[in-house]
Amino acid sequence: MPSGRYSFHDTHDGTPLGEERFSCAPGPSGWRYTAQTLGTDGEPDGSVDLTLDVLSRPLRLELHTGGWQIRAGLLDGLSWVRSHRDDTDGSHAREGNDRAHAFTGRSPAFLVATARLLRLRVGGSSRLRVVAFTDPVLAPRTLDQGWTLDAVDTHPTDSGPLLVERYRVADLETGDEGVVHLAGDVVLAAPGIELEQLETPPSKTVDPAHDAG
Repeated sequence: MPSGRYSFHDTHDGTPLGEERFSCAPGPSGWRYTAQTLGTDGEPDGSVDLTLDVLSRPLRLELHTGGWQIRAGLLDGLSWVRSHRDDTDGSHAREGNDRAHAFTGRSPAFLVATARLLRLRVGGSSRLRVVAFTDPVLAPRTLDQGWTLDAVDTHPTDSGPLLVERYRVADLETGDEGVVHLAGDVVLAAPGIELEQLETPPSKTVDPAHDAG
C-alpha cells in the first residue's frame, strides 16, 4: 500500500501551493486512493477519495476543499453533485453529467487513474474527454486531453528494477503540454507536482488481472 506526500507549486513561478498526504492500493473493486490536502500553512484544507472499478473507470469520487464538496461517479456517463457545507438544506447544490471518460483535478490520483484507464503501449497515444474540478471552488470544466506514452525506463533499486512510464499529456483546447512520470500507482513528477516522500514502494499495477503488459 503506497503512501507518502506530494507537494504542489505554481507551474509558472514555483510558488508553493500546498501538499497532499496520500495512501493507495489495489482492492476488490479495482483501486482506491485517499488523501488529506494541506494549505501552505500546513493546516488541513480538504480531502480526496477516489475508487476505480476493475476497468479503471471512476466508480466513486469525493472531493472536499475550502468548504466545497464534489460527490461523483459512473452514472449514464460521469455524473456529479457540487455543493457547499454552508448550504445545509442542499437547495443550492448543482448536478452535472457528461459523456466523458474520466475526472481530473489537482490531485496526482487523477493522473494515475487516467493512465491506467488508457493502458497505452510505448509509442501509443489516445484522446479522451475529461471533467476537471478546479480549485479553489471545485468548479467543473469539460475538456479534451491527448495522452502519449513516450517511453518506459528501468531504474535499479534496492528492491529490484523500477519501471517508470513517461507520458506527454496535452490540453487539446489550449495546446498546453506537460510530461508526467509514473511508477506503478505513484506519480514521481508532473507539472506542478513533486513526490516529496514515499514510505512504501509503488504497486506495480492498479489492476494486475487486466494489465496490458
